[in-house]
Amino acid sequence: MTVTRTYLDHNATSPLRLEARQAMLAMLDSGGNASSVHEEGRRARAAIEDARDTLATAFGCKRDMITFTSGGTEANNIALKGAAVDRFVISSIEHPCVVEAARATGKSVTVLPVSQDGVVDLKALDTLLVGSDETCLVSVMLANNETGVIEPVAKVAEIAARHGALVHCDAVQAVGKIPVRWPILGVDLLTVSAHKFGGPQGIGALLAREDLELSPLIHGGGQELRRRPGTENLAAICGLGAAMAIAVQLDGKTKALRDRLEKALRSAAPEVVIFAGNVERLPNTCCFAIPGMTADTTLIAADLDGIAVSSGSACSSGKVGSSSVLAAMGVDPNLTRCAIRVSLGWNSTAEDVDRFIEVWEKLIIRHRKRAAA
Repeated sequence: MTVTRTYLDHNATSPLRLEARQAMLAMLDSGGNASSVHEEGRRARAAIEDARDTLATAFGCKRDMITFTSGGTEANNIALKGAAVDRFVISSIEHPCVVEAARATGKSVTVLPVSQDGVVDLKALDTLLVGSDETCLVSVMLANNETGVIEPVAKVAEIAARHGALVHCDAVQAVGKIPVRWPILGVDLLTVSAHKFGGPQGIGALLAREDLELSPLIHGGGQELRRRPGTENLAAICGLGAAMAIAVQLDGKTKALRDRLEKALRSAAPEVVIFAGNVERLPNTCCFAIPGMTADTTLIAADLDGIAVSSGSACSSGKVGSSSVLAAMGVDPNLTRCAIRVSLGWNSTAEDVDRFIEVWEKLIIRHRKRAAA
């Protein structure tokens, strides 16, 4: 029997939008190297620059601030490894590629704590930056990939500016879900990844302040202002641009669906814990736990019933492990092992939520029967 699939793991990756697919196919058929001077090369260059213009308009930045990369991980690595600073202050809930990139430099890395709701401690940041003669880069994500918590990045940038520190913001999870505007955030570096909002996998971008010098990770060409040498991924860049043009048109539907889902969860299991439920979150994300329902067995059961959700970040080679984000928030390890993340996306429907609720109510009933046995 074929099981109807319901995909609710958009924070891991979101399905390719039709507009992005069409843009990519057009470029795959067209061909051409954007560094060539003939007509085919000029056509490829024009397509890349059109995509760059789309991103510049979406973020309210200048086009020359945008460097195309292979995705968020590479962009984060360029930002941290390429910045000429003496030390880093990294929030305790950052993506592993940020933390590991900073540590790989061999420079000092200080952890910025978060509250029990997962919001960075601004007073602690001010204390960590005061009185230091060392140059510093502060890295705080705009929205957390597991809990959906929206961080006060603009305030982080204000504090950092007072102390002469740079600010990097991993905005991978925020783009396409909330407004992301360069002038409002006031950061020096910002990371984007296409596949989180319906673009292709394997393409992203780094936004960098105009006068900020960054050392490249690789060498061998003058592409992307020498920040990212190598022949550009033409089709993927055009797919990114097409997805971005649609994604910035926020429709607000996901919050209503997410709220409906959480209401049903509370009704079916009053003991449910919704992490960071008291602070501002992404409108598409719900991270919850039902005490005693461990994530490893629950995810398998849900998958067999056609529901695709996760236990947190999709960066551990498919392993269901303990969440460092929830640990940083001080969540009890026993509850952390029960955490499930549901993340809606551009093509999620009320029917998807209804199907999730149906399956989850069945799983809760099954769990209670086992607990009572």
